[in-house]
Amino acid sequence: MIALPEPDAAVLARRDRILADLRDLLPDPGPARPGGQAVIGDPERLRAYETDGLSAYRQPPLAVVLPTTTEEVAAVLRYCHRNGIRVVPRGAGTSLSGGALPLADAVVIGLMRMNRILEVDYADRLAVVQAGVTNIGITQAVAAEGFFYAPDPSSQLACMIGGNVMMNSGGAHCLKYGVTAGNLLGVKFVTIEGEVIEIGGAHLDAAGYDWLGLITGSEGQLGLVTEVTVRILRAAEGARAMLAAFRANEVAGQVVDAIIGSGIIPVALEFMDRPAIHACEAFAQAGYPLDAEAMLIIEVEGNAEEQDALLARLKEICGRFDPISLRVAETAEESLAIWKGRKGAFGAIGRISPDYLCMDGTIPVGELPRVLRRMQEMSDDYGLKVANIFHAGDGNLHPLIMFDANDPESFRRAEAFGADILKLCVEVGGCLTGEHGVGVEKRDLMTVQFNPAELAQQRRIKSAFDPQWLLNPAKVFPLEGNPLVHPPATAAA
Repeated sequence: MIALPEPDAAVLARRDRILADLRDLLPDPGPARPGGQAVIGDPERLRAYETDGLSAYRQPPLAVVLPTTTEEVAAVLRYCHRNGIRVVPRGAGTSLSGGALPLADAVVIGLMRMNRILEVDYADRLAVVQAGVTNIGITQAVAAEGFFYAPDPSSQLACMIGGNVMMNSGGAHCLKYGVTAGNLLGVKFVTIEGEVIEIGGAHLDAAGYDWLGLITGSEGQLGLVTEVTVRILRAAEGARAMLAAFRANEVAGQVVDAIIGSGIIPVALEFMDRPAIHACEAFAQAGYPLDAEAMLIIEVEGNAEEQDALLARLKEICGRFDPISLRVAETAEESLAIWKGRKGAFGAIGRISPDYLCMDGTIPVGELPRVLRRMQEMSDDYGLKVANIFHAGDGNLHPLIMFDANDPESFRRAEAFGADILKLCVEVGGCLTGEHGVGVEKRDLMTVQFNPAELAQQRRIKSAFDPQWLLNPAKVFPLEGNPLVHPPATAAA
């Protein structure tokens, strides 16, 4: 079980005063705040913010504030810094690692009302958006002109670009186009002291240190991102998918290795094992082969000739491994049918298991057969089913461990199983996370990947930005050895 620090009793005792002060900073309602109430303190309404996608852990916060501008975010951070109050940033709450899990003495800053597209520049191929714009919302804003935003997490209908930056999110099509970091040009960043900093911008490369690289994937430990400048790309002429089914997980893993080794970089290369195939077929009726142990969804793009040439090469590679079936989409509708089950996979698993943990580790692609075999052995040892649905092309694994949250022993085994999978990822030369972040879920596993000197250096960077460790506390770094103590007493604002 994941431990959380004890709340600061002095902060809790000042709760009414803190709520009153926050309401003075963000008054409501009015023409400038059409969303309504900006500060939430009612216990019933706070329950909506008590957890995120890692729903096994819940903790109502002290208060929630819902700013609409960078200036309001800066004012709230300035107040919290001056009064030693912890802060938890939150977007859509889709984090699967507990990245937005509140603390009892923390103010949650929710960015969901900061949802405006500020600028689109087709000539320079960029868009400037507020942090609360959804991932899919960027593509929807530019699609009419034939453009799109490439990173596409499975939660793209809901997840917000600010959270994508904080977790360096990926998605199925990032095999070709890269994760968030490769599609990011600049951010507007607010420090814990309430200072607003512009980092990067419309230009391709910024001079000096790579501050943008440091902030991307920092999980709210260094400051809050309120505006984001992203690359937008010309959409391809067309895309087609193929489905390849095999008799064993290891064989499918070998096929992935062979495809990448051939020099072909598909737009997407997704893996599903037997439990996932059956769950998704029952959910989506996508025509998946139920006699297969493993299945790959492979997508290519370009003009018709390019698609035909790439698909012919991929069919030849898959054919070397005695596939049960090979199906190439001939139309856009057939491609959508192949993707239908994959896009609905997490919901499909929810139909066959009361709860599941969605893990997130990354391995070298060549290690995929070995890791799949070992995960099945672990599944047998722990007595828990696992469904594998993941971005196989770049080695980003998403095993779904099925358990019953109402059974404490089942939950304990699920967490231990997940920890062993992540340790295995590091053992074979990979890392603890690909796109979900560390959050609280992997916090106590950081010592598996990093030695004490490496962790100490990371903590120094955190301390340089946030000396009191007020920003998103109890996340990322193991609690043992952390300066996560009650903040020093400060004068009330």
